[in-house]
Amino acid sequence: MAPTYPKAPTAWRLARGCWSAFWDYETPKVIVVRNRRLGVVYRAVQLLILLYFVWYVFIVQKSYQDSETGPESSVITKVKGITESEHKVWDVEEYVKPPEGGSVFSIITRIEVTPFQTLGACPESIRVPNVTCRSDANCTAGELDMLGNGLRTGRCVPYYHGAAKTCEVSGWCPVEDGASVSHFLGKMAPNFTILIKNSIHYPKFQFSKGNIAHREDDYLRHCTFDQGSDPYCPIFRLGFIVEQAGENFTELAHRGGVIGVVINWDCDLDLPASQCNPKYSFRRLDPKHVPASSGYNFRFAKYFNMNSTITRTLIKAYGIRIDVIVHGQAGKFSLIPTIINLATALTSIGVGSFLCDWILLTFMNKNKVYSHKKFDKVCTPQQSSSRWPVTLALVLGQATPPPGQQGPQRAEPGEVVRPPPISAMSDQMVNTPDQHIGQGLPTSGSPHQDSIPTDPKGLAQL
Repeated sequence: MAPTYPKAPTAWRLARGCWSAFWDYETPKVIVVRNRRLGVVYRAVQLLILLYFVWYVFIVQKSYQDSETGPESSVITKVKGITESEHKVWDVEEYVKPPEGGSVFSIITRIEVTPFQTLGACPESIRVPNVTCRSDANCTAGELDMLGNGLRTGRCVPYYHGAAKTCEVSGWCPVEDGASVSHFLGKMAPNFTILIKNSIHYPKFQFSKGNIAHREDDYLRHCTFDQGSDPYCPIFRLGFIVEQAGENFTELAHRGGVIGVVINWDCDLDLPASQCNPKYSFRRLDPKHVPASSGYNFRFAKYFNMNSTITRTLIKAYGIRIDVIVHGQAGKFSLIPTIINLATALTSIGVGSFLCDWILLTFMNKNKVYSHKKFDKVCTPQQSSSRWPVTLALVLGQATPPPGQQGPQRAEPGEVVRPPPISAMSDQMVNTPDQHIGQGLPTSGSPHQDSIPTDPKGLAQL
């Protein structure tokens, strides 16, 4: 009685099966399915993919180019114009801050002036929290409020106007809201001119250009910007900038605001350099519809020495702040991105085959017939290591079986006939399946042949 061995554990058999399947080779099989509806879906998907890559990827996105974003840029600005308030004429040196002419500057359109401030003691501003009082007991001497205007002296004194009282502070007196006077400078401000000189450089392509035309005459003294007729005269009226940003100039000048001047350099360097032109756009940057933070203002002071006493004029300025923002992208033909995108396009066309296969295997009639036709499994017999070159050639059909394995041997008188080796029989079974069928041998006895439906019209009816 032969000894019995325990069955291999399930995990071991599963691992052995996975290891065996790991070395399987899959090759595509071409099957022509004559179905008009499926063919329409297949060609429509291919057409959509081609249109996407040709129109959007290559024409719109220009993916055949090597690109560079964020050019190196320099900006120089200069403002010209004069305006007046109730009792004074203002020039550029007074209403432009800072005066250096950088990419960010402010044009003052309204001011609140507190003149003749000197160091001393005076009532604190009523706008400061917890500053109102009834007696000196409500004021703590030496207390310093970060939102206030000075150091508290401990006295409760009458306010500048009205019946209210506030704690006295030691600082610049009078405080801002006690004696400030408002002046509007925006009467002539819409006619201010702003020169924005910009030059850019793309280091990857060694390309540089500026937004001012190369001309010998003094045309900048007489021109103003026009995108259609004169794009290389970067002189803008302040009123034009505010209008292009969609704002009301009077309201903006009263409360202040931030306007962005965006210069876009999108350059296709496969074209001549004259086709690379700056494009300007304007929009408001600060939150207009948020009352708590809308508008723009800042403070500065001018100091004097009067009768050996230091005196200053405090100015709270409201204005239009201009931010010049430069960005862009340059592109030039390059072979590497072109090859990558072409390969992606050709690979994506296979999505149509995947979709149609899924429809056939899932939704259409006779999907089992299609499945049997599409998926075949061929198992090759194991061979000894000494015969693997010959076996591979036999499997691939590149060699004929040895003479001793082409048929049964005839026995001479007195000679014992030996059966062929098992490996030779396996080679014959693998390489001559049609011969066995033609000789009337049963095909169902082969353990390696899948069952195929006998209906020859099954696939044609898909």
